[in-house]
Amino acid sequence: MTDQAVDTDGARLSHDPAEESGFLGRTRELKELRADIERAGLDTLSGRKAPRARVLLIAGRPGSGRTALAEELAAQVADAYPDGVLRARLSEPDGTRVPVERLARDLLTKLDRTAPPGADEDDLTEALRAALAERRVLLLLDAVADAEQVDALLPDTPDCLAVAVSEGPLTGIADVRPCTLGGLDTKSAVELLSRHTGSVRITVDPRAAEQLVELCQAQPAALTLAGGWLAARPQAAVADLAKQLHAENEEGSALARVFRLVYGSLPSTAARMLRLLSLAPAGLVDPHTASALAGCSVDGARGTLDDFVALGLLRAAGSPLPEYEVPDWLHGMLRRLARKHDRPAELQLARARMLERTVRLLQSCRAVTETDSPQAREKLLATPRDLRFPHPRAAADWLRARRPALLAAARLAVADGELDTLARRLMSQLVRAMVAHFGTRAAAPDLYGIHRLVLDVAERRELPRERAAALLNLADLDARTGRTAEALVRYRAALDAGREADDPYATGRAMESVGGAHLELGDYDRAADWFGRALAQRLARDERADAARVYGRIATAHTYAGRYGEAVRAWRAAVAGHRKGGDVAAQARALSELARVQEYAGRPEDSLRTCQEAVERARHAEDDRLQAALHLRLADTLDRLGDPAAAGLERSAAERMLREDPADACEIRSTVTED
Repeated sequence: MTDQAVDTDGARLSHDPAEESGFLGRTRELKELRADIERAGLDTLSGRKAPRARVLLIAGRPGSGRTALAEELAAQVADAYPDGVLRARLSEPDGTRVPVERLARDLLTKLDRTAPPGADEDDLTEALRAALAERRVLLLLDAVADAEQVDALLPDTPDCLAVAVSEGPLTGIADVRPCTLGGLDTKSAVELLSRHTGSVRITVDPRAAEQLVELCQAQPAALTLAGGWLAARPQAAVADLAKQLHAENEEGSALARVFRLVYGSLPSTAARMLRLLSLAPAGLVDPHTASALAGCSVDGARGTLDDFVALGLLRAAGSPLPEYEVPDWLHGMLRRLARKHDRPAELQLARARMLERTVRLLQSCRAVTETDSPQAREKLLATPRDLRFPHPRAAADWLRARRPALLAAARLAVADGELDTLARRLMSQLVRAMVAHFGTRAAAPDLYGIHRLVLDVAERRELPRERAAALLNLADLDARTGRTAEALVRYRAALDAGREADDPYATGRAMESVGGAHLELGDYDRAADWFGRALAQRLARDERADAARVYGRIATAHTYAGRYGEAVRAWRAAVAGHRKGGDVAAQARALSELARVQEYAGRPEDSLRTCQEAVERARHAEDDRLQAALHLRLADTLDRLGDPAAAGLERSAAERMLREDPADACEIRSTVTED
């Protein structure tokens, strides 16, 4: 077992024998489905060109092999769809319908297309259809909840194909012929058993094998469980299992009866862990999740999970990490068992342990990126070894691979409509880890979803402080992705919520942000007015550092409006504020901006003196990049004042400072030229 949170060598899982040796049976169903692709639809028969993609429906109960059949069909016809197969799950393991908005965004991400974080369902589905318009893709939609989901995601081109997997018919989708699954044919069912048990036990008693197939109703999931039970007992005959199943009462389906037998054979600790897997977010389990749920070691949890895979209770998730899936057919059974055998307080505690472990992993995931700080390095070394990541890349890989489970954990944390301390910590650490590894812009869609969760709870529970914070975070994302008008609306709503909560931080930040949105929209008078309101609050609360920063924002608004005199006064106030606060670097930057405005105002001599003072402050702050930019600005000013020799000296000083970093030099020259 690795002593780190991520095993970069991948999962050491027991493989599904069916996956190693190929797909079994369903010859008739595959033939019918392939023929249905070529069948003339109602539009063609009426002389019209088919406007949308053909939909094939595979209907069957969980455990019937419906998804395996869809995957086999996709593999057989893949050559006809050169742009690939897009997969999406339309229901959570507990049957909860996945919102179309989330499905469309995930599919767009798989197509390397982006959409604004705040885009609604209509915008996202339109963007998805546009992305698919010039492609030939096969859309595999698993665990479909209703026809509306399929209809919203369906490409508007007959060159694409949609394969929908559902428990029943899809009323509302035109021209769909469902392929309804029963059991496997006897030969294929016996072969599936033999892949687990070996051929000898089947050959010595073929009648018992056929009887076992009949008792399992030839359902793939039931046969897999039966095969796993026999594989774990090399001395048992197939007839022994058949007798035990025959002696079972007739209550429930064949799959339920086989599961009861397998579950009853588990040690009590393993049975308890299996029940608690019903709490795993999105039905995705890794050793840390199982360890936290059951209260055991990570190494012990991983061994037990591998045993579950061998028994057919779990399957590998296809992740580079040790990760497992709880099958849909199993999820409901585990929930019922957990309610029966575990007290509500025990389930609540297990859930809290799992979410707390997730928080600690996210903290470690973020901390590994902060190695420049001695305090962060010390904190990282104090982290338990099995929660530690070896390097930032491993942490990013873990975050990317576990993303669906982490986002599901965030939804689980607020599922009961509460926003307790643990939920807040989880949301905060998830946001910080994503920003640290992917950046705000790349992570914006996921961040938007997290902040929406907080907003929904805050509005339902009438929590104005939390509502203000969520609105501010959402508005910031809107602003950073070019949706300034939408950001302005949210900033105003955040201001109202902050006032309702009597939260000076939220109101001050909201007023300043309203001003920033007006500035971005080119309404400089309103921007200056709102910045002024924010400044008044900062001064009233004696928040000098923030007041100095807001003076700078006021100055910027006046500069854009061409009111250079007012801008100069505001920048001088900012310089004075930073000087009193002892922030030398901020003082240097404010002096630099003051010099720029003086230049705009036609006062080159004043600009020269201010710029020289700014250079001195930047030198004292050890900000080489700012010093170089200021030297170049001094050179331009000296040229305009008719002193080319002095200008040459300033340019030489800038070149010496930037010689080791040509990229910085080009960027700074470009900035100074634009100014």
